[in-house]
Amino acid sequence: MNCIRKFLLLKLLLALFCAPLHVGAAENAAPVWERYDETADLQELAQHENQSMHFKLLNSKVLDKNALWSPFLNELSSFAASRYESLKSLILEKDIASIQRAVANGELTYAELTTFYIYRIREIETDDSRFINAVIALNPRAIERAHSLDAQREQGRVVAEGSMFGIPVLLKDNIGFDGLPTTAGSLALAENRTANAFIADRLIENGAVILGKANLSEWAYFFCMSCPSGYSAMGGQTLNPYGRKSFGTGGSSSGSAAAMAANLAAVAVGSETSGSILSPASANSSVGLKPTTGSLSRTGIVPISATLDTAGPITRSVADAVTLFNAMAGFDGADSAMPLISEDFTLIYREVSLSGKRLGILDSFEDDPFYQQAISLFTNNGADAVPVSLNAPRSPRFSELLGGEMVRDLAAYLEYFASSNVSLSNIADLQKFNAEDSDLRAPYGQGLVDMMAELELSAEELEALRAELQTAARDQLQQIFAAGELNVLLSINNRNAGLAALANYPALTIPMGYQEDGRPIGLTLIAPSFQEQELIDVGSAFEQLSRARVLPEDFR
Repeated sequence: MNCIRKFLLLKLLLALFCAPLHVGAAENAAPVWERYDETADLQELAQHENQSMHFKLLNSKVLDKNALWSPFLNELSSFAASRYESLKSLILEKDIASIQRAVANGELTYAELTTFYIYRIREIETDDSRFINAVIALNPRAIERAHSLDAQREQGRVVAEGSMFGIPVLLKDNIGFDGLPTTAGSLALAENRTANAFIADRLIENGAVILGKANLSEWAYFFCMSCPSGYSAMGGQTLNPYGRKSFGTGGSSSGSAAAMAANLAAVAVGSETSGSILSPASANSSVGLKPTTGSLSRTGIVPISATLDTAGPITRSVADAVTLFNAMAGFDGADSAMPLISEDFTLIYREVSLSGKRLGILDSFEDDPFYQQAISLFTNNGADAVPVSLNAPRSPRFSELLGGEMVRDLAAYLEYFASSNVSLSNIADLQKFNAEDSDLRAPYGQGLVDMMAELELSAEELEALRAELQTAARDQLQQIFAAGELNVLLSINNRNAGLAALANYPALTIPMGYQEDGRPIGLTLIAPSFQEQELIDVGSAFEQLSRARVLPEDFR
């Protein structure tokens, strides 16, 4: 009888002891991404009232997301979920200055900061109800880099609050970084392991941690006629954190902006030819600065147009846009667009009175309540509202200009910057490559590539077209600014982005609020060439007055 009692007692103890171990192991199991059946989601999207949301796929057919975080499995396994949760209050929605203060106070290390973002990317991308496909690749040496920067700080390195030192940044995947392929979202550049772009070198010199590459609209959205913004064969369909199956992401810096909305990195870099920073930043309730072409180097960035292309910050605050811009700035003699002013062209984040600032108010937005509320904030704080009329229809030859320049400039990139692993040499090669397997490489077609392959413009004709379109845009904006003695022109989202791009006027978009259905809307400021400081001064004042940005509900 005693033997039976002892046996039953031992069995009970084993059950009590083993059960918690089993439950705990299941709870702490590392999340793994598994490809799921997208049919139901795609059928739902096919009923969307906006045809641009009729996606043909969500996840990339070639990207195994587990490969993103596989280099960090050891670090992630020792990074407890409880630590991740406790760090949220120090990291989520915090600007760079706040993060640097937390590091200085011993509450956080750069290695923990970098690990936090990688952990968060894995948490979100393995969740079928939350993934957003904002990241194409992660830098396998990111945490190692962060540890080395922690060591420098511990050895006495003084780090300013407004410094990129130790701060993880995502690069749009048309920007060269020698630790990862630079694909522009295309399978044709899947093995394009090339050197750092000039701005990547500058970021590294200033202590930044290159976290990885952000998804984008393939070939910076100059690829197909009907493809949705945020789609690339390499990265799949970028989704908007404010409404994954409701709102588009804007293009082409879609991944950079969606990553900012969801707090997948501290800051991100985008690029713009005509609206490609302003559109996704405003669509994802982020701050986007489209600088004057010539203020930041384009060397090592996959091009569309040497006339209009520029890199620029996408962040969650104006202050961070200034910090990121300054960390990328520097004179690049290899970029013919850079005037000598760029050698020491930096921005200052400061408090400036709005008193006497003359703001151009577009009559086309007189019925927009968000725009009118923004005007009231400005005028109640001393700014002058100057009524402005603007009629800027897009030239039917604008795509022809971009196409002619991409034919020329992409060929030059492929010759001088692309890896020897890349077999393309021109647009005709790209057209042929995609046609060989269009279901995989061009499921939405490649209408703009086809257009470029058939384009016949001599160098003289292309230059004449450029001069015609740029002169018309500059004349229109110069006349408006001069007549109203404006400091800044106010617009919405990426409206008038094409006009500003052609005139080479910089622009800054800032979260302005959310429509009834939750769709973000941004206030966009436009100023004359190299007047970015005016944008920053007025924009930072608006940001402080409005405090409109809110973290998406499902990403808190």
